Amino acid sequence: MTSKTKHIQLFSGNANKPLAEAIARYLKISMGDVEIARFSDGEIGVKFNENIRGADVFIVQPTIPPSDHLLELLLMIDAARRASAQRITAVIPYFGYARQDRKDQPRVALSAKLVANLISVAGTSRILTLDLHSASIQGFFDIPFDHLYSTAIFLKYLKRQRLQNIVVVSPDVGSIKRARAYANRLNADLAVVDKKRIGRNEVDSVTLIGEVGDRNVLLFDDMVDTAGTLCGAAKLLKRFGAKSILAVCTHPILSGNAVNTIEESPISKMVVTDTILVPDSKKTSKIEILSSAALFGEAIKRIHCEKSISSLF
Repeated sequence: MTSKTKHIQLFSGNANKPLAEAIARYLKISMGDVEIARFSDGEIGVKFNENIRGADVFIVQPTIPPSDHLLELLLMIDAARRASAQRITAVIPYFGYARQDRKDQPRVALSAKLVANLISVAGTSRILTLDLHSASIQGFFDIPFDHLYSTAIFLKYLKRQRLQNIVVVSPDVGSIKRARAYANRLNADLAVVDKKRIGRNEVDSVTLIGEVGDRNVLLFDDMVDTAGTLCGAAKLLKRFGAKSILAVCTHPILSGNAVNTIEESPISKMVVTDTILVPDSKKTSKIEILSSAALFGEAIKRIHCEKSISSLF
C-alpha cells in the first residue's frame, strides 16, 4: 500500500464489529475510536474520539434491522461530515430495506429509495456494498456507488469442493441472472424454481424448470431470511431426484425459525458470508461462514488510492 494509507480512518457501528476489525487487519491499520452511547430514553448519541479533519473516512455498518443500525450509520456519517472529514464512504456489507425497491402494490412505501435518500442527505460521499437484492437500487443514489459481488468468494470455495455432475439452480425467477453467471463460470447446467407468492414471506406453490435428477445441486440466492424459499426449493429438488444440495447465500439474515428450518431441510450445507453477524445461538454445523474482509479491504484500498475496483468483480 502507498503512503496514503495513513490517511485512511476506519470506523464501525455496532452491527458487525468483527467484520470491521477483520477489514482493518487486512489493511494493516487500527480501528478508529468512535463512541456510540445511549441516553436513558434510548436515543443514540455518536462522538468521534479522534481527529478526522481532512481524513478519508470509511464507516462499516450493515443496515440489518432493527432500524437502530441504520440510525447509527446516519449519525456517524453526520458526525464525520461536521468534523470536516475530507471524504466519507459508507461501507454497507448488507444493504437493508432493499426488498421494497418498486411500487408493486397500491399504497406501499419504497423503503429502498427512502433509505438511499437518508444516507445521501446525511453527508455520504460514496457507497460500497455487496450483492444488492436489486441492482437497480444503485440508480437511487446520485453519488459514486461501488457494487461488489460475492462471486470471487464463493467460486474459490466451490472449486476447492471439486464437485462433479453439478447443476446450478435459481430458487426463484428473480435470481436467474445471478444463477446463470455462476453456471457459466462453473460450466454447469441451469435450472429454475418458479414460485407463487401469497405474502411477503409466504409461498403458495413451486414448480421446477430443468433437470436435476441424480445431480449435485448448487442452490444460489443473495440472502436467506426465513429460509422458507430455499428450503421449499430444496424439498422440491429432492423430490425430483437431486443427489445432494449445497445452498450458497451471501447474506445470512436467519430470522424467525430459519435455523431449524434449514436443519430439517434436505440441504446438506449452507455457505454464507459474514456480511451480517451470525450470533452463536444461530450457528450450526450445516452453516459455513466465509469471510468477506479481504474483498472489502481490497476495495477500500483501491478507492483510497483512486484505483479501479472493477477487476474485483
